[in-house]
Amino acid sequence: MTYKIAVIGGDGIGPEVSAEALRVLEACGLDFSTKDFDLGAKRYVKDGVVLDDTDLQELKSFDAIILGAVGPAIGSTEVPPGILERGLLLKLRFELDLYINMRPFTAPANSIASGSDFVVIRENTEGTYAGEGGFLRKGTEHEVATQGSVNTRFGVERCIRFAFDLATKRSNRLTLVHKTNVLTFAGDLWQRTFNEVKQSYPQVQTDYNHVDAACIYLVTQPQNYDVIVTDNLFGDIITDLAGAVCGGIGLAASANLNAAKTGPSLFEPVHGAAHDIVGQNKANPLAAIRSVALMLDHLGESEKASKVLDSVLKVSQIVSSSSDKTFNTEEITNLVIERIS
Repeated sequence: MTYKIAVIGGDGIGPEVSAEALRVLEACGLDFSTKDFDLGAKRYVKDGVVLDDTDLQELKSFDAIILGAVGPAIGSTEVPPGILERGLLLKLRFELDLYINMRPFTAPANSIASGSDFVVIRENTEGTYAGEGGFLRKGTEHEVATQGSVNTRFGVERCIRFAFDLATKRSNRLTLVHKTNVLTFAGDLWQRTFNEVKQSYPQVQTDYNHVDAACIYLVTQPQNYDVIVTDNLFGDIITDLAGAVCGGIGLAASANLNAAKTGPSLFEPVHGAAHDIVGQNKANPLAAIRSVALMLDHLGESEKASKVLDSVLKVSQIVSSSSDKTFNTEEITNLVIERIS
């Protein structure tokens, strides 16, 4: 079949790394067509549009979405804080029901997490990012701001079951990360649901870490993790830490999954738009390329996904261990393509 792939290049280096990822899809023999969508900070500054209903409805008709990166340059005041996050990124997650955020980490040999290979499964549509909250007496000395965490049994359970299923395909080890000793309502729901679901997976070895302890272990003993499942906010934080210890955030890929496949899923590198290196052929495309490996796997193209992932990991080791050569964007992609071939 011919896959329909929507491409949101976005801002900064986003279009550059997306183009490299598409080169890899062509090299691995995928039959696909693309359509570009002009969304992000640049589009907002141009005409005030973040994500209108027309684009949203059209995006729903695609098999998958590739997102490069979105965001204004550091110091820019043209895009108000939260506009793109809530109006584009979170809106896509909510409207497309991208309820699983999956971020895999495989550390190069010369990183502080050498030997680590683990995946973080983050609930992607609830928690503190659901938007519950408000102000009272805003702008006065008695101002009050609340930001609630929304956790449903349905949302928590489908995330936990996805993580258990993934653990059975890996090393049968799963760790729940939360803060049950303080967040005694949300944490209680997560812990009880986890304990109940694990009865259906007797082969999976389970553990629990408070999120602050997990931050320590991700630095001191990341090799002990295989699959981590956690809520939206904690997942956002610990995956950036995981990226830092596993060779840098520039290597971190992610999949925003509608795991039920009732609509398209979205695949993106974790890094930002990096406006300071736009057009200089300096951007590392490996995170974007690994993201499309996740896309291939989600689409059922397992053999192609394995080839791309294997090539990315080999090239990642080459690039990270090189002391006498700096590889540019095109060269890194060429190395990946050579290994796929």
